[in-house]
Amino acid sequence: MKRRIERTALLLALAAGAHGAAARQNDDVLTLLHVTPSAQSRDYLANKQQFQLHTLLTEQRHPATMDLSRVIRRDTAAGLSELFAVDRDVSATMDAVAGDPARLRLLQQASQSMQDALAHGHRLYFYGTGSTGRLAETLESGLYRPFWQRVAQDKTIWAKVQKAYPGIENRVRGEITGGDRALVSSLEGFEDLQLIGKLQLHDDGIGKDDVVFAVTEGGETSAVIGTAKEGAAINGNDPTKTFFVYNNPDKVLLPFTRSREVIENPGISKIMLATGPQSITGSTRMQATTTSLYALGVAMEDAIRQLLKPVLTRKELASLGFDANADIASRLRDFATLQKTVAATAPTLAAWTDAESAAYANGHHATYLAQRAMMVVFVDVTERSPTFRLAPLDRDDASERKSWIQVWAPVATQDAAWDALLHRPFHGLDPAIYAQPFDAQIDDQWLHAAAQRSLANGGPEQQMLYDLSFSANNLAHFGPGAGDHGAMILLGAESPRIGATWLRDFAAKDATLAIVHVGDASLDAKALDAIRTSAPQAQVFDFALPFAHDPLQLEQTLGLKMLLNAHSTGIMAKLGRVVGNTMTAVQPSNLKLYGRATFLIQSHVNAVLASNKWTAANGEHAPLGYADGNAVMFDAIDWRNGHGALATAPEVELSVVRILESLRLHRDFTWEETAALLQKQKLDAYLAQYD
Repeated sequence: MKRRIERTALLLALAAGAHGAAARQNDDVLTLLHVTPSAQSRDYLANKQQFQLHTLLTEQRHPATMDLSRVIRRDTAAGLSELFAVDRDVSATMDAVAGDPARLRLLQQASQSMQDALAHGHRLYFYGTGSTGRLAETLESGLYRPFWQRVAQDKTIWAKVQKAYPGIENRVRGEITGGDRALVSSLEGFEDLQLIGKLQLHDDGIGKDDVVFAVTEGGETSAVIGTAKEGAAINGNDPTKTFFVYNNPDKVLLPFTRSREVIENPGISKIMLATGPQSITGSTRMQATTTSLYALGVAMEDAIRQLLKPVLTRKELASLGFDANADIASRLRDFATLQKTVAATAPTLAAWTDAESAAYANGHHATYLAQRAMMVVFVDVTERSPTFRLAPLDRDDASERKSWIQVWAPVATQDAAWDALLHRPFHGLDPAIYAQPFDAQIDDQWLHAAAQRSLANGGPEQQMLYDLSFSANNLAHFGPGAGDHGAMILLGAESPRIGATWLRDFAAKDATLAIVHVGDASLDAKALDAIRTSAPQAQVFDFALPFAHDPLQLEQTLGLKMLLNAHSTGIMAKLGRVVGNTMTAVQPSNLKLYGRATFLIQSHVNAVLASNKWTAANGEHAPLGYADGNAVMFDAIDWRNGHGALATAPEVELSVVRILESLRLHRDFTWEETAALLQKQKLDAYLAQYD
């Protein structure tokens, strides 16, 4: 079944992406709209074919969620169940890797390489862009560093560990393209540069004896490819020192030169973890990132277990959560149990999704409080911004709240909040390292301009612009109001007492409240009493996972990630930020997203033109060509940039409606008319008339 889906999706993408005949048949579209392809559009079509990625499996529509936006508006639990169902593809991939000797050996080699590096005082370097960059930082700051902090609580065990492996707790580095500031929101232009992946690797001090994991969900991200290639160059093309981790089949990636250069490089080990289309088209924060995070987390857990076996007793290992009988294959197969357990939460989770959705629908805001779960929560919240066209997190000097949501740690100062997130010092990009190479080695004028803008916003000073603390200042300026929503997220053995004051403050302001707990056991009676005392109106969502052995809290972290992915996606689908299962609110801000936006425009327009209702009312029309869709998309970007308050709808939605209305009326339906129409009627409802 999976192979049939992959083959069908690829054929559809190739057919929809054909530029030739379709483009020739649709010359009248640009004439009708009075659109002349811009210089950037012409350059993209002529010189950026390697970034037109609609053939990738991760960019296809998943058949299980085709009608998500309409299902979830009728029945929230049913919509969440659709989203969770796609995680079965991750289970299938984990089972396939466990049963494939060649791929299993690669993960075993990854574990062995980790062991060798850590045992001899060297480092592990995880690097990614966007969602995989947040994955890399999660491996360090959400799993590795917190594990050693828990180990250090037992002084006897900690003394043994430090004697055998001094400083081991500081030997993993997770890096996102653009540095820690890119955790808050993306820095445009960086993703498309192999150069920055190379420069950041050196900036982080990675040497020939360190082990590099370059992680890209698509398998084509330039910055990550730059890291993989430079890592191999540094360590002498030793395939046990550089690993490339990705989520598309090789045959789909080989036509792309930069991907082929890595896949065919014998000095780089390739870990292919293809799962198929995402539950939201192209939203690789969902199944693709879940797959890579779990596989790499299992390998890291295995490496730590092997390192500690000769140092600690079986009883001490068991006290840390290790299973003496576990191996990589069995841990990969454990994901199926995790998936089923998380999927079963849909009927319960729906009440939380409805509560937060209602707050936004009524013009209110949300605040999340997290400590142990800070990285997982922060990642989900910040990934909502580029996926669904939301304002990024507000700076602490903002005069008004534009972001729908904020994240606080239950600490009193800005520095303590960043420490709760990173468990290490904040790392920004030093312009002295990057400015000259950017000037000398970026020839493309648009990439050069974008990279320079981003460099100015990626420095170490950015830490001071974002206050993630539950401080008196934040409470005074961005505290709750009536109708706002507050969510406390607890992980593992955490008690709601960490946020008792926060709960009382929000309850006093008549905010709706949710306490969400994911752990290996349910909250105890004392915890529930603490909640009832502080905020009796709070809803409690308590999800226990059936894993007795979870030393890095990998299952708990992934379980919470999957819950939050479905919850936040469900909210946006209920609020009209998703059409079917496509992210039509996406902001085209890099070469990959220009292609995704063009493909979405083309796909939605051509689905209508092929419908019986359209042809009955308007006659047949040739399909929209890729080149025409791209020209209209860039024109929409230019129009939005110059029309401020009028430009409330995203480029994809504007382009789809303007093209269809112009064809229907046989005249130019202007951007202004299109924007006015979309203010009255959401795109999903507009397209429904042609179903």
